[in-house]
Parts: sequence; C-alpha cells; structure tokens
Amino acid sequence: MTEATSATPAPDALADVLADAPFARLVATDDGDALAAAGLLARALRAVGTPFQVRVAADPVPDDADDGVAVTVGAARGPHAISGAGRPASTDAFAVSRALGVEPDPVVALAGVVAAGSVPGTDGSGDALDAAEASDRVRRRPGVAIPTADLADGLAASTLVRTPYSGDPEAARAALAELGLPADLDDDAHRRLASLVAVDVADADGASARAATAVERALRPYATDGPFETVGGYADILDALAREAPGTGVALALDADPSDDLRTAALDGWRSHGLAAHRALDAATTGRYDGCVVARVDIAGGDRPDEGDADDGDAARDAAAVLPTVARLVRDFRSPEPVAIAVDESAGRLAAAAVEPLGLGDACRSVATATGWGTAERGGLAVRANETNGGITGALAALREAL
Repeated sequence: MTEATSATPAPDALADVLADAPFARLVATDDGDALAAAGLLARALRAVGTPFQVRVAADPVPDDADDGVAVTVGAARGPHAISGAGRPASTDAFAVSRALGVEPDPVVALAGVVAAGSVPGTDGSGDALDAAEASDRVRRRPGVAIPTADLADGLAASTLVRTPYSGDPEAARAALAELGLPADLDDDAHRRLASLVAVDVADADGASARAATAVERALRPYATDGPFETVGGYADILDALAREAPGTGVALALDADPSDDLRTAALDGWRSHGLAAHRALDAATTGRYDGCVVARVDIAGGDRPDEGDADDGDAARDAAAVLPTVARLVRDFRSPEPVAIAVDESAGRLAAAAVEPLGLGDACRSVATATGWGTAERGGLAVRANETNGGITGALAALREAL
C-alpha cells in the first residue's frame, strides 16, 4: 500500500460529510501533529453530537465504515483524509472544526503545528495563532519551549533539542546552576537560558550544521494557559505520547481541561520517552553513508529510565516507540546527510527520518520482510523473528539502496 491514495478535501467538504455522519471513526498516524488534529476533530464532533472513535496507528488504514464515516489523519488514505502533506494536519483540522460551527482550541492546533516541525503563524496556522492571541491564550517570550516549570527536568527530557545534558537531569541541573538564574524567571533570565541552550546545541560533540537551525523551533516559545508551560512543550508531549502511550495521548488531546492525574500521566510518559531516546543516542554507534547516517542503538536490550527488567514484548514495544524519535534527533542535530536511520538489531526494527519528502514510507514497505510503514518524510520497518535473509542488517542495506 502506498502513502498517497487520496487528496485532502477542502474543510467545508469534509465538514459536510462529518455533519451528516451517524458515526465517525478517526485513525491518526503516530505523531504529535496527527494526534492534535484528531483531538480537534473529535472535540468538534462531540460538540455537534456526532458519536466518534479515535485510534492511533503507525500505518493507519481507514476502518470499514458501513455505519458511518472513516477519516484518516496524517496520511492520504481512503476517501476522507487530512493528510498533513504540505502543511500540518492540525491546521486543516482547525479549519474543519470551524466549518462545523465549533470554535476549536487554538493551543492544541498550535501544538500540532510545532509537532509537525513548523512555526506558529506559518503553514496555514495563522488563524489558530490569531485566535490564541486574541483570547490571551498565548504570549511569545524569550526562553526555551519545555512543558514543565522545572527547567532541569524539561531540558533533560525534551526532544526538541539535543545538548550535552539531554537525557541527564543532574547534568542539566549543574549546567543551570552555573547560570545562577533567579527563582522567578524574568525575560532576561529566559534569554540567558535560551543562549545557553542554543550554544550548547550548536557546540555539542558531533553536532551537524543543521543543529543550529533545528534548535530555533525550541527558542522564543509561546507561553500558554494550557495544561503545560509552553506550546512547544505541549507539542513535545503529544509527539512522545502518540507512540509511547497513545491511549493517554488521545485522552489528553480530547480533554479541554485535563485532570491532574491525566497531566501527570502525560508528563511521565513524555519524560520516560525523552530520556530513553537521548540515552539510546548517547550509547549509539553511528556510521555515515552516501545519503544517510545510521545510528545503531540497543533500546530493546537496555533498561528504560526508572523501570526494571522488561520482557521481550515490552522491549519490542519500547523500540517501536523510541526509534522514530532517535531517528529524528539524529536527522536534526547529528546528520550531515538528508536521511537519518536508527536501527535496533535486538528488536529487529529500524526507523528513518528525512529532511524533505523522499518517499520513506513506501521505501520501508517495499523492503520490509514483516511490516513497513510511514509517510514521505518518515518511516520504519520490522523484520520477522529468526529472519534468515540478513535480518535487520539486510533490510537496512535494502533500504539504503531503495533511497
């Protein structure tokens, strides 16, 4: 199955379909933008009284919908889809919600925009930013986009940056101590923090030229009255939960006023995910090839932060959740090539991320011996257990050739 089988309909057209639907089944790709978009659509459906179901999948296929309408979010699949191609899916979901007569949550939409790698106010998100600013929901300020008031916690687990103290809260705390920041941060303190992070990202061992640009989306964040400190921090949480704990992610995206328990669960999932990704990359063996950089990691064979021994099933799920984040971190902060691939031989899996649409999802599907998935800019695959045809190493070689 290829990744381009339908076009994104105009917001009014999709709204008309949903308005008449007896039931709506939403299936989203496992990323923060699609999760935010699905949450916006589901909230709008709830507001107009249409029953719905939301689920997340690495390679979504629209459900049979004899009893209603199926909508794919984050991929161009089926007759009704918000593909996320060309601009964030959350911007289209925002427009569809308005076409349904519902005023959507602009903070969720902007979090989706950041999760998609874009900047609020661009790529079709101007309406969402205008709505957020008009209602005093956001304020741009100096500093770094993290979800927590605890700076060390936020910097160590954030996957929007890659610093020498990423994955290490104590090292982050030590770096912050040298700044001597006041307990209550003013704009000057936020600027000093942003300068520290920007320099540490760009000057880190192995940092690519792209790192200095990639860090910019974590700087000068939009502070928000939402459940987390900044829009960018919210985006980081949604992206982590989409793979780490999709049930929690869906609950968060659907809830206009998350409870303390839900917020804590979301932060716990994000923290575990971010620390695991950075620690895996710390221990990675990397190699550069024509067109790609490969990072070999051992997520399945290692321990997750604050967790005991895991069985094989848990380890495989850990690798499936974390590998795409490792690939993105390598792409943004370490790779001089346009494609980054993270490989876990113990799990028999790999994930890939590209700086531009290169058909990664289709390439992964074409070479996978078990399953392959993805979009034009990211993808992944798994090989069968006890694979005799080269296993994940053979699949990696085939993928490199396909690219």
